[in-house]
Amino acid sequence: MAKAIPALVLVFRIFTLVACVVSGLLLALDNFTDDGEKVHFYDIISFRYVLCAAAIGAAYSLLQLPFNIYYTCTNKRLIRNGCMPNFDFYSDKVVTLVLASGVGAGFAAAFELKKAFKLLLAVIAFAQLAAQSADYDVDNTSTSVQDPSKYNHFFDMAIISSGILLVGAVCMAVVAILTSITRTSNSGFFG
Repeated sequence: MAKAIPALVLVFRIFTLVACVVSGLLLALDNFTDDGEKVHFYDIISFRYVLCAAAIGAAYSLLQLPFNIYYTCTNKRLIRNGCMPNFDFYSDKVVTLVLASGVGAGFAAAFELKKAFKLLLAVIAFAQLAAQSADYDVDNTSTSVQDPSKYNHFFDMAIISSGILLVGAVCMAVVAILTSITRTSNSGFFG
C-alpha cells in the first residue's frame, strides 16, 4: 500500500498532463472562416479562460512530475523538511478548482453560443425568406445565410476540448484525494 499511492499519484498526474495538453491543443486549433474573416477561439473570452486553465494544469503537472517520479521510485520525498506534502495537499486542490472552473466556463460558453448562433441563423433565414416573398430586392451576397455546419463544428470542438479538460480535472481531483492520504500520518485507516 505504501508504494501503491505514490504510483497512483504519478499515473494520474500523467493523465492530467496529457488531458490538459490535448484540451489546449484542440482549443488552440479551433477556428473557421466567416465571410473572409477568420474566427478564432480567442475571440470568445471564456475559451481563452479554458486555454489558460489547461495551461495552468499542464504546467503544474509538468512541474510535479520529477518530484513524483523520485517519490515513487524511492518512497522518500525529494524535499524532506515536511513542506512538500503540505504543498502537494494545498496546490493540488487549487489546481483542481482551476481546472473545474475552466470546464464550467468552456461548457457554458460553447453550449449557449451554439444555441444563440443557431437561433440567429434561423432569424436571418426567415428574414431572407420574407424579403424574397415580398419581392424586395435582396442582396444575397451580404445577407446570405451561412452554412451552420462550420459554426457547429467550431462550438463542437470547444465542447470536446472542455470534455477532455473535464477528464483532466477528475484525474487531478483523484490526485488531490491521494495526496490527502499521503499527507496524513501513518497511523489510522490508510497507514
